[in-house]
Amino acid sequence: MSKKHEKHDKKHGKKHDKKNGKKGEHGVEGGETVAPRPKLTRKEYERELRSLQEELVQVQLWAQRTGAKVCIVFEGRDTAGKGGVIKRITERVSPRVFRVVALPAPTEREKTQMYVQRYLPHFPAAGEIVIFDRSWYNRAGVERVMGFCTERDVEHFLAMAPGVEKAMVDSGIILLKYWLDVSEEEQTRRLHAREDDGRKLWKLSPMDLKSYAHWYDYSRARDDMLAATDTSWAPWFVVDSNDKKRARLNVISHLLDRLPYERTPHEKVHFPARQEPGDYVEPSLPLRRVPERF
Repeated sequence: MSKKHEKHDKKHGKKHDKKNGKKGEHGVEGGETVAPRPKLTRKEYERELRSLQEELVQVQLWAQRTGAKVCIVFEGRDTAGKGGVIKRITERVSPRVFRVVALPAPTEREKTQMYVQRYLPHFPAAGEIVIFDRSWYNRAGVERVMGFCTERDVEHFLAMAPGVEKAMVDSGIILLKYWLDVSEEEQTRRLHAREDDGRKLWKLSPMDLKSYAHWYDYSRARDDMLAATDTSWAPWFVVDSNDKKRARLNVISHLLDRLPYERTPHEKVHFPARQEPGDYVEPSLPLRRVPERF
């Protein structure tokens, strides 16, 4: 974590706890119900987000300068807010450095491969930060709950995954795994909101609707996954995502804490003088211009 990020936290009265949070799907912490925090105003949220995104640019420069390799995994139920977090991480940085991987369902050929094989080509090389919007943990979640694999397949995966992740870390990859935790009530509210928003209709797939009925099957699958694959070299970090704005800020702040980046000194930019037009004349071409409707 850079000194500027530490100063940012002190300025806004923030303390970062390196341990996993205890609050779960129903807002319970230490056996007691926790009152919801007030929502951030748009102004507060945008101010904090801008500061954190400036630090993400520093992470990009650090990765390019040092050849660092970072892999970030986002998992969670439908509507947990994975896409929103990823969007805020990537919207102010280069897509050539921060790459998002969201694989479709496996092809018939991929189904015959070693399970993790189709993910391996997407792992980061030097100077890359790869973000998985769902990952190899599909095997422990949706594939298990919806019957796309056998229980033996799941057991094998849960036994194998820590070893694969150990090999990733030993190769120099910084691996961060986040589970976004959303309550049953909030998931229902968000799904109904999608139905009424033409921009989000594509998010209501037949699979989403089938999954909705299996809340506790997913709970059991998640519990087994966390128990088997939360290791010292690749721990899970659980995020309360019932408040989307706070979740985005908390995730970005946390991953900045976990990355050993140093700020790159900014040198003042000097723009060269523009050349003179000389004999150049704007041509009269029959260009097709976009109508100015706005």
